[in-house]
Order: sequence, then structure tokens, then C-alpha cells
Amino acid sequence: MEREPTRVMVAVNESTIKGKPHPSISSKRAFEWTLEKMVRSNTSDFKILLLHVHVVDEDGFDEVDSIYASPDDFRDMRESNKSKGLHLLEFFVTKCHEIGVSCEAWIKKGDPKDVICQEVSRVRPDLLVLGSRGLGRFQKVFVGTVSGFCVKHAECQVLTIKRNADETPSDPADD
Repeated sequence: MEREPTRVMVAVNESTIKGKPHPSISSKRAFEWTLEKMVRSNTSDFKILLLHVHVVDEDGFDEVDSIYASPDDFRDMRESNKSKGLHLLEFFVTKCHEIGVSCEAWIKKGDPKDVICQEVSRVRPDLLVLGSRGLGRFQKVFVGTVSGFCVKHAECQVLTIKRNADETPSDPADD
């Protein structure tokens, strides 16, 4: 009898560092750790579930420095925001396919901590893997952490992966 693969959800996000249109340091590290330490060469024993939560600014606009002169400008803006998330997921899905591990990927909108927990309830993974920026106590009070919230509220086991010390940007809140 064939066993079902272990379903590991990895929440991924974009880098917050200006001019860096790529995965955040912590989510890329969590993904790489999952492949290196869990999946290894047992690709048929795992299915990676990649979730990206698109955070919409309070006013609903991500690009506030732009000038909008026609309805097409707004459509173009919405399309560019969608494509950012797609490029991010494409990076991770490509890596999964390169090593031969099964995966699924999707994008949701909202507050990451809430959406991740909702998706865990809906999808029922065996494990949730999250990157951690390694913020200090003072920063956590003001910034808060998605991983801390998910450890307390997600309906599955949660593993947080710290980024490597040599990957920490000058402002640890950046990622």
C-alpha cells in the first residue's frame, strides 16, 4: 500500500529591501532548509505547498509614487501587482521541479498571519514552515511577527527557521 506524501506548507514572501524583486531572505532560507534537511533525496515522500500572501496597503495601492491618467493605468497597476506574486511563486516552483519534488502554489490577499492560519485550516498540511527574521524583543513589540502568531494559532505543527547571521541586512527588520 502506497503511503500519502508528507504535506509541508511553506509560507513565502517578497523581499522588503528596496530594489530587490526576489524572495525574502527568511522565506528563501526556510524553503531551502525544508529541501535540504527534510526532503533531501526523498522527493516522492513529500509534497511542498507554497503560499504567498499579498499584503494590500491600507488604501489598496502598492505603488503610491505613480501617476494615473486613465482607467488603463489602474488595470496595469493591478496586473503588475499580480505578476509580482506570480514571479515569486515561479522561483520556488521551479526549484521544486528541478529536484523532482511535487508542489502546489497559490496566492491569497490579506494579513499574512491571519491568512496563513486560515489556509492551514483549509488545506490541513502536516507541517507549516516559516522563516524568521530574528527580531529582538523591542522590535517584536512594534513590528510583531507572523511566525510568533502562527506558532500560537495554526492548527498544525509549526517550524520556524532563522536566517543565517551572515544574511542579516543592516536593518534587521528588513528581509
